[in-house]
Amino acid sequence: MRVRLFALLLLLSCGAVVGLAQAASTLEAVKQRGHLRCGVSQGLPGFSTPDGSGGWTGLDVDFCRAVAAAVLGDADKVRFAALSAKERFTALQSGEVDLLARNTTWTLSRDAELGFHFVGVLFYDGQGFMVPKELGVTSVAELDGATICSNAGTTTELNLADWFRARGMDYQPVVFEKSDEVAAAYDAGRCDAYTTDRASLYAQRNKLKNPDAHVILPELISKEPLGPLVRRGDDQWFSIVKWTLYVLIGAEELGLTSANVEEQRQRSRHPEVQRLLSVNGNSGQGLGLGPDWAYNIIRQVGNYGELYQRNLGRAPLGIERGLNALYTDGGLMYAPPFR
Repeated sequence: MRVRLFALLLLLSCGAVVGLAQAASTLEAVKQRGHLRCGVSQGLPGFSTPDGSGGWTGLDVDFCRAVAAAVLGDADKVRFAALSAKERFTALQSGEVDLLARNTTWTLSRDAELGFHFVGVLFYDGQGFMVPKELGVTSVAELDGATICSNAGTTTELNLADWFRARGMDYQPVVFEKSDEVAAAYDAGRCDAYTTDRASLYAQRNKLKNPDAHVILPELISKEPLGPLVRRGDDQWFSIVKWTLYVLIGAEELGLTSANVEEQRQRSRHPEVQRLLSVNGNSGQGLGLGPDWAYNIIRQVGNYGELYQRNLGRAPLGIERGLNALYTDGGLMYAPPFR
């Protein structure tokens, strides 16, 4: 009995040591490698778009850069992996990327069954509809009997079926695997409406032959909270990526920008600002990061409002903040205290 008990304790002890090693593995790997590996979409304007010379822009891209700034002190130390919807989860599971920031909807099944943690919501979206202005349609409720283009095998297709069935309305689906195929079919007049996440509709509208001839309807028929993911089993890395998101949001709440953060670090007497910027102590200590981690994020990448305006708010997309505004402005963006 004593031998068995000793063996069990030894096994548990070894397991605990392995668990501790795994908990720090991603941070250590990124530091040793000297760059962050981040999975993004293959090209979605406003979120992740390659420029043809190896550079990337977009909200998801800037989030990856913020993590690199926090961990490595340099927002440019990121290598991006362009992943399809089919490839994205496998790439994260296999360790091909350290972080997935690819306009992915947070759902129960993805959170509970795939072995990932969603670190939070980077962008609140919802499924919308685009129609030609010449149809004179002003509401989704007027699309009874319409032909509607969408992506095959997606939650978009399922949401569409659920919404119309719940209201006793009919429609004719026209589905394709790739988003560009859906947009091309819609632009060719093969369907009366095009449905996908609203932010994607804004991006796809700019690719049409005559963008001004199309309107995006006001209703949303689903909730699509889009957020970054990390693998389970690495609590330290989960916390680092999660609090990077909160720094972006919290910085906007506190009025810290890439332009004024240096001055605020020197002059601000706001206790929360002083804590976040490690004026007294090291706010990154519990995360295993240096005292300048939050300062580097804000100085090199900006706050959430800067990221939003740079990638989504200005032309050609011009997407209003809406739910992505700070809670003080009627939105849902909210950061926990930096204590």
